[in-house]
Amino acid sequence: MIETNKKRIYAFVHVLVLVMLAGTTAYSQDETVKVEGVIKARSGATMILQTTQDPNLSVELTESTRVGQVQGMLKARQKSMSMAALIPGLPVKVEAIHDAQNQLVATSVKFKGNDLQRARNMQAGMHETKERVSANEAELEKHQEQLTEQQKKIAANTARFGQLDDYYIMNEVTVLFGNGVTKLDPKYNPELEALANEAKSVKGYMIEVKGYASATGSAEVNQVLSEKRANTVTTFLLQQCHIPLTNMLAPGAMGESSQIVTDNKVESEAENRRVVVRVLQNKAIAGIE
Repeated sequence: MIETNKKRIYAFVHVLVLVMLAGTTAYSQDETVKVEGVIKARSGATMILQTTQDPNLSVELTESTRVGQVQGMLKARQKSMSMAALIPGLPVKVEAIHDAQNQLVATSVKFKGNDLQRARNMQAGMHETKERVSANEAELEKHQEQLTEQQKKIAANTARFGQLDDYYIMNEVTVLFGNGVTKLDPKYNPELEALANEAKSVKGYMIEVKGYASATGSAEVNQVLSEKRANTVTTFLLQQCHIPLTNMLAPGAMGESSQIVTDNKVESEAENRRVVVRVLQNKAIAGIE
């Protein structure tokens, strides 16, 4: 009788172990992982998050990744958003699964609307500050007559790359618009197509589009004009140049900020009605700190 009971106990333990092992095996790629963090860098389909557990958590985005902006006092409503809204500095909540290579692949990314605006404002402020610093450095360089031509080239490159903390500026094209015009002039098509083709050869490239307006008219109207101009150029890059959406940063509407010339002359105002397109390479993605 005792031997029979022992055998039953051994059999029960054996079955229990098999069940536990089966449960461990089931803990697989299909299990949803939830993480919260701040977007540290974006490069194509790769998003780097800074979380409390991992300062450099890599998450892959796919065409099926759902991007949503939660709205309302109770955050119960959700607005579907473009993947281009996932910009550095944005706090997000991510649901993901592990693929066959144990890489996190996002199924959904959510963020608050006011957080997106703060991230955009932060980027705009950084850009404006860097541009002012670059202008001051250029003025100082004029008085440094002892520098050799080679030293001047190095200083110019340093100022150029120093406009953004996290990115190298690999190429840049400026598109001008008529007064009150938001339609893209076809004469800029070849320049934008050449920029897009060159961008595709850059490892981990991102394309940034920022629209500006002259100070003529109301600030509200100029803000809308700058947004429409940026969207027009972005649409051309996506549809005609076949730039993947995962390689586009959210278009920036800068309004009347960063006036190039302020003498109120007609030709000067034309320079202020512009869209600046930049090809960027993220230092973190490229392995360059």
